[in-house]
Parts: sequence; structure tokens; C-alpha cells
Amino acid sequence: MLGKLIRMERIMNRQTGRTVIIPMDHGVTMGPIRGLVDMRKAVDRVVRGGTNAVLMHKGIVGAGHRGGGQDIGLIMHLSASTSLNPDPNAKVLVCTVEEAIKLGADAVSIHVNLGADTESSMLSDLGNVSRACREWGMPLLAMMYTRGKKVGNQYDVKFVKHAARVGAELGADIVKVVYTGTVKSFTEVVEGCPVPVVIAGGEKMESDRDLLVMVDEALSAGAAGVSIGRNVFQHRDPMKIVSIIGKLVHGNYPIKKALSELKK
Repeated sequence: MLGKLIRMERIMNRQTGRTVIIPMDHGVTMGPIRGLVDMRKAVDRVVRGGTNAVLMHKGIVGAGHRGGGQDIGLIMHLSASTSLNPDPNAKVLVCTVEEAIKLGADAVSIHVNLGADTESSMLSDLGNVSRACREWGMPLLAMMYTRGKKVGNQYDVKFVKHAARVGAELGADIVKVVYTGTVKSFTEVVEGCPVPVVIAGGEKMESDRDLLVMVDEALSAGAAGVSIGRNVFQHRDPMKIVSIIGKLVHGNYPIKKALSELKK
């Protein structure tokens, strides 16, 4: 479908087939955390760094709209839960594909926690959202995690590759998963998933070096890019770290050269 292709090119680089996404949906989960108090400023910083798209909830789009400067892809997040919930892993739909279209979104995203007590409900939501996306030609990013009683280590490749495959099987155009820790193991994830895979940034990392090495290894394993939030918008220089990540993702930048830029 031409409409979906055009929208995909707004959130992914058409030359490289890769993407740098900055999720900014954390306000629902954790409140106005550092880096996301002034949304317009937060968006502007990552745009100037060269990100392909930002991801946020429907009610905050206006606060982040700059009304000028370089254009940027917009991904509308449809799922939510808060840290105050007795079960934060229980995500529910709070937006529709149709609402996202009216707000100017180029894609939508949904969060699924496999292994959670409410897995069945989240999978049903993924299936329904996937159907609506196909009807409207809207790209779908599925954030696929494994969190529950049967999950000993959510970074274990057997869980991560299962999660990625579920996202693809149920109609996602892009799947977001955690990085499994090694190039060899993450290659299994990518090989078992027929749609582009991007890695999550996760918790705030101890060093920029750790972040960039993770990005480089994931790309070496075949990842189609990154979806990194706190390690970018809470960075001391969001524009700079996005720029360096972008060079790794789109420019096949040598990791040594990327690390050397951190010192400038």
C-alpha cells in the first residue's frame, strides 16, 4: 500500500532503511521526569541532533509541536499504564489508530508484555490495532517485552526472539525489543523476525560508551536502528548524543570514531 510506504519513509531513512526513534511517552508511566518537563525543548534538541522520529502520547503532541524548524516523524503511542498500578505490566489501549491519524501521526506503537498476567488482553489489542493499521495504511511499531513469572531473564535470547517473532506474526511493521548482550545472540533475534528490529535503550546507562557499544553491536547483528529514550533526552547534551548515534545507524560509522567524538 502506497500510503503505508510513504509514512514508513517519514520514520525511517529511505536510503539506509534504518531509523533513530526517540520515545517520549514516559510521562504517563513516571510523570514529568527530567528531560521531559519542557516538551517543545525536548523535541527540538533531538530533532537538531538528526533523529528520524519521536514517539509520544496523544495529549502531549501539542506541547511538543514546535511550529517551525526541521520536520520530524511522529509515532503515536496507543498503550499506557502507570508506575502506581498494582501491575504496571498491564498495558491498556488509550488511543485509536483513527485518533492518531487525526493528530497527524506517521505511525502508531503498542506495548505488549509477554508473560504478564494480562498477556491475553494485550495480544488481543495488538491484533485489533494491527487490523486497523492495515485498513488505514498506518505503520505499526510493536514494543515487545517479556515480563512475568515464567521469565527468569528478560534479556535471554530465547525470550527476546520469541517476543520479536510474536510482534511480526501479529502484523507489526517494526518490532522493538531489548538487546540480548552479544552480537551472536542478537543475530538470532533478527534472523527469526521477518520485519525490521530496533533495540530499546532501557534504563539510564552508566556511560555513553556502554550505550554506543550496544548500538554498534546491535547494528552488526542486523538491527534496523534504535528506539532510545532516557539515555538521550536525559543526556547532558541530547543533540550531540543523537548525532553520534545517527552516524552509527545511518553512516556505518566506526565505533572507535564514534567513541572519540564523545571527548570533543
